Amino acid sequence: MAGFFQTLMRPDQEEDPELALVARAANILQIGEFQLIQLAYHQWHGQDLPKALSDRIFDVYMVHGDVPHWARHYAREILALDERGEVDDKDPAYHRYDHNYVTHVPQGVRHFTIASMVLAFMLVGGILVGHMAGSNSTSILPPFFEPEQLQQTR
Repeated sequence: MAGFFQTLMRPDQEEDPELALVARAANILQIGEFQLIQLAYHQWHGQDLPKALSDRIFDVYMVHGDVPHWARHYAREILALDERGEVDDKDPAYHRYDHNYVTHVPQGVRHFTIASMVLAFMLVGGILVGHMAGSNSTSILPPFFEPEQLQQTR
């Protein structure tokens, strides 16, 4: 039980070399360990991990610490690619199971143009409203004195 808490506190110090291998590969790709196992299954078997098998593999990996051979192979490939500098952790292929991972800019130029026009309209409108609401002041910067106030002080 102490090993469990040590792993929670310092996951980079995994005692089992196979679990450490998967953890290092997952850290390189900036994904979770089970997502790495899902990617490994997809590469090895050519299909997504079925839900029924997913629960069993999760139990075997997370509870018993057994790493499937195809997951070890995939983790070694990732580590080898990283040593050669060929891993792009932002590649969408590695994030196919991240539902909140976004790599595109929404609608590009069209949204930018609309946002710029709205911003320009708001700025020009604010300047015009400020100009119409303002009175005859003697300066642009504070303190704002009216011409009548200056004549009274003389």
